[in-house]
Amino acid sequence: MARALEEQWTLPASHSLSFDERLGLLLDRELAWRDNQRLIRLRKKAKLKYANACLEDLDRRPGRALDERLIATLASGDWIRQQHNLLLTGPTGAGKTWLACALGNQACRQGYSTLYLRTPRLLEQLRIAHGDGSFGRTLQQLARVDVLVLDDWALAPLEEGARHDLLEVIDDRAGNRSTILTSQLPLEHWHGWINDPTLADAILDRLVHNAYRLTMKGESLRRKKAEEQTAS
Repeated sequence: MARALEEQWTLPASHSLSFDERLGLLLDRELAWRDNQRLIRLRKKAKLKYANACLEDLDRRPGRALDERLIATLASGDWIRQQHNLLLTGPTGAGKTWLACALGNQACRQGYSTLYLRTPRLLEQLRIAHGDGSFGRTLQQLARVDVLVLDDWALAPLEEGARHDLLEVIDDRAGNRSTILTSQLPLEHWHGWINDPTLADAILDRLVHNAYRLTMKGESLRRKKAEEQTAS
């Protein structure tokens, strides 16, 4: 507001404005500055793999078979307000992680806290947390995040302790916060991946029943980009 006031002093055109109009301009500047600072803070804490990914740059070529209506619904943020989840599946290189990061950025724009984690790294952090006594605190921190992005879900076999840890994370968030999962493994094989019928039922029931699903298709975007760079 102080900088905006200095600008008003130096701009002759502002001298003709009423007090209320000048005050309104100062307040608008302050609000915009605070919103921008909050967005910067949210994006920094999100630790997105693709920090600059945004829905405006989404590759919408027909071969990717994207559901435009679903993309528009996700962009609105209603799914976050309703504490729904999003399950992104498809082959490697299809752009799952990029889209998840773009949606994470969109959530930050709308004022929601976001955090990106690769699932194997999360499980390793939780394993360490058991040993140093910070497990409960770590779960509380994860439970408070509005949008948790878990990348590379079902990438490697699960140990018994990891199954229980995943249930704790998912249970804390079910019906309270939103989670985005990206996976190369089709949804129908997740139960077998968890490899414990009881825990698998509990985890998937909390994840799937209120989730949007998007299966991505098309050639590997990484391979295509590498070919374009080679050709140029």
